[in-house]
Amino acid sequence: MSSYIITGGKPLSGSIRVSGNKNAALPCLAATLLTTQTVVLRNIPEIEDVGIMLSLLECLGSRVERLEPHVLSITSEARASHSLQELPAHLVDAIRASLLLVGPLVATRGRVELPPPGGDVIGFRRLDTHFLGLEALGCSCKITDKGYLEIVGTHLHGNDVFLDETSVTATENVIMAAVRVKGTTIIRNAASEPHVQDLCSLLVEMGAEIQGIGSNLLRINGKEVLGGGDFTIGADYMEVGSYIGLAAATRGELLLQGVDLQQLPMLRLGFQRIGVEWTTVGPDSILIPAKQSRTMRKALNGMTAKVDDAPWPGFPADLLSIITVTATQMRGSILIHEKMYESRMFFVDWLIRMGADIILCDPHRAVVNGPAKLKSAHVTSPDVRAGMALVIAALCAQGISSIQNIYQIERGYEHLADKLLGVGASIERVE
Repeated sequence: MSSYIITGGKPLSGSIRVSGNKNAALPCLAATLLTTQTVVLRNIPEIEDVGIMLSLLECLGSRVERLEPHVLSITSEARASHSLQELPAHLVDAIRASLLLVGPLVATRGRVELPPPGGDVIGFRRLDTHFLGLEALGCSCKITDKGYLEIVGTHLHGNDVFLDETSVTATENVIMAAVRVKGTTIIRNAASEPHVQDLCSLLVEMGAEIQGIGSNLLRINGKEVLGGGDFTIGADYMEVGSYIGLAAATRGELLLQGVDLQQLPMLRLGFQRIGVEWTTVGPDSILIPAKQSRTMRKALNGMTAKVDDAPWPGFPADLLSIITVTATQMRGSILIHEKMYESRMFFVDWLIRMGADIILCDPHRAVVNGPAKLKSAHVTSPDVRAGMALVIAALCAQGISSIQNIYQIERGYEHLADKLLGVGASIERVE
């Protein structure tokens, strides 16, 4: 099992180019199943999750060509001759995004039987919203005795769909099914994250009619046929937030390039609460300076302030792990409130082992007191974002730390060790 060996305790400085958005790349890859024509996708991150999704597409008969680094050409014309039952369960189990195959396949084949999707173990992750949305389009959905998802949709039609939660993947599945079914579909309470917007923009490039992109109300006029397209995936704002936290926690100065500035307002509000700022230095670059206030703000009434997650444009749930570890290096106290998943905050046990002053109030809330002098430790990454948080902690800590199960980290961060080496980190990837 691969691991990182990290010697911490020194500020990092330099520049990092931000990769393409993992959470946009995965649904866009699935969307190539909606057409028999070639789709070219650019700025695709070279990460484990993308590699697994490409393997799943190839199992379905898609032809994948790497035109150059980060640029893929995908043609799915051969899919009709391949059975869904050929999908290896170990690939489906490896990533939660395998669930995104459901929408395109039920729209083009009328039936899907999928092994249980996997992904990060961060708490209970419902399928109800997926079923609710697809059933509104005429699907029958069930979980078989083997635990497989069975969705049948031989007579799909547009409809008025209200999602009971703003689930990103459920919204994406309904969108991908709706663009290929007869009639008009209205999706209410739709997720509107940048990666959902990227998916919609790709589908429009392929000939779909979607109104309301970026809002919680989408109107889709279904098309019998979609064409090919050439689309560039947007910047990964999760990576941006991670490197902001890295710079601030290590007292370093980083220039981040390839940033979408329009995605940063809520990130700025969240990091300001723990005493972290940055400046815009170009059309797609920000500078996180070494000099920061490093003081966590109080609420207006003088009470401990809070950072909590919410659907877009709220503070992203995936960055709560990052802001938690960053807060351990700031003065004062902050309440971190994770509303969505009951296991995501349990990684703070590893931070406490490293010397962090954190009170885990319950599965959803933690109070962080700082600054804490972190010490080196041997830790294990439980999921993508918590794993990155542990990398940041190790780079702050005095001494040599090791992080096991880095597969979980590299599922979401492209060439992480190389990028960190480029800004002065002492990190070794050990097989």
